[in-house]
Amino acid sequence: MSQFKPYPAYKDSGVEWLGEVPEHWDVQPLKRAIARIESGTSVNAADFPAEPGSLGVLKTSCVYTGKFDWTENKTVDDEDLSRVSCPLQKNTLIVSRMNTPDLVGATGLVTEAPDGIFLPDRLWQIYFEKNQSSEFLAYFTKSREYRDQVKIACSGTSSSMQNLGQDDFRCLLFAKPPKFEQTQIARFLDHETARIDALIGEQQRLIELLKEKRQAVISHAVTKGLDPSVPMKDSGLKWLGEVPAHWVVRPLMSLTAPGRAIMYGIVLPGENVEVGIPIVKGGDVKPGRLELDRLCRTTKEIEAPFARARLRPKDIVYSIRGTIGDAELVPDELHNSNITQDVARISPQDRIDSSWLLYAMRSNPVFSQLEQRSLGAAVRGINICDLKRAKVPVPPENEQTEIAKFLELNVSSLNELMAEATSGIELLKERRSTLISAAVTGKIDLRGWQLPVTESLQQPSAVEA
Repeated sequence: MSQFKPYPAYKDSGVEWLGEVPEHWDVQPLKRAIARIESGTSVNAADFPAEPGSLGVLKTSCVYTGKFDWTENKTVDDEDLSRVSCPLQKNTLIVSRMNTPDLVGATGLVTEAPDGIFLPDRLWQIYFEKNQSSEFLAYFTKSREYRDQVKIACSGTSSSMQNLGQDDFRCLLFAKPPKFEQTQIARFLDHETARIDALIGEQQRLIELLKEKRQAVISHAVTKGLDPSVPMKDSGLKWLGEVPAHWVVRPLMSLTAPGRAIMYGIVLPGENVEVGIPIVKGGDVKPGRLELDRLCRTTKEIEAPFARARLRPKDIVYSIRGTIGDAELVPDELHNSNITQDVARISPQDRIDSSWLLYAMRSNPVFSQLEQRSLGAAVRGINICDLKRAKVPVPPENEQTEIAKFLELNVSSLNELMAEATSGIELLKERRSTLISAAVTGKIDLRGWQLPVTESLQQPSAVEA
């Protein structure tokens, strides 16, 4: 941010973590800027957005992205229509007062407020005094200085679900510039964060394109092979189409080792213990997650009845509940670990290349069979019988190895590009956070900032607007 100059004169804020602020700014608690705080009512609602003319109650997820989204609402049940309260109002700030540690205190500025949308009891609607810019304070709530104070205010509450009290919220400190400077800072941040968000959006789209390409490369290799000149035959399966003529299509259970059937594991693993048997849960079936020191453990007594589900190196673990379809190879260090009921173990027989089968299980053709049969409304699940019967196009052993090596090389290259894009996104988010904090705490002087000429010429004039 070397292109932005500091203010000519500063003073001690009297607050250690804030340091110096511009000489003409004041440090105040939020209660000096707040006119009132309202909260809604807990009502029964169906989990789909309210249609025009119906009443809706906001979800707490309406502020999860850092911006307010009124379409994140639920339709109020008929018997509770008379109980709704706190209608949504424009130019207010919505605050999540109760949430997980990273989301408690999350905020969003209301720029659009349709009729018929109300607040639940877990959200506040903040009205500000007329001498205070709601846009400026909305940006303050995106700063590190705000988040650090919220963290301290909630430090004594539950680690899984935290509550931010109104008195604590009102006592949060902020550096207050004159109203015209607040407006100027908000205009500057609107412009700069929009530019950064556009760059983030480009990187996110790149990642999605790379994911699509990765999936296409995997699916083509494990269903068509690497030699485009080989004769093809009809697989007999509409979703699979043609496969190389010398391949066979077999159910997954016929590819597993004798005595090691496809199965899930421990139904009720209990609470995590410090010394015990490591267990792989559904959420652990992710790249980089299958590490001994990252897994939960259960007692020997709970694990013993499920000894048949123990893991061996080169087994494949496959998530079958919640986020279904994730697959990973079991590393050597997890020998004799176990799995929960959210995970299936697939143990390839000796003549099946584990790496090839892993890619086959990650391919669209195999996954689509299972996804169509996934069970459960709230939590999706794959029936273990369907998993056993999933059809897999199987090449000879030497081709399995060739395909695995080909995919390892190409997928690794795509993964590196995705990692670079992800790192770029994190750097952009860090820049945005740093810029917001610098602006709302007076580290940079924006009083003379003007919208760049090339962009201001594109803005509609007052008459046109």
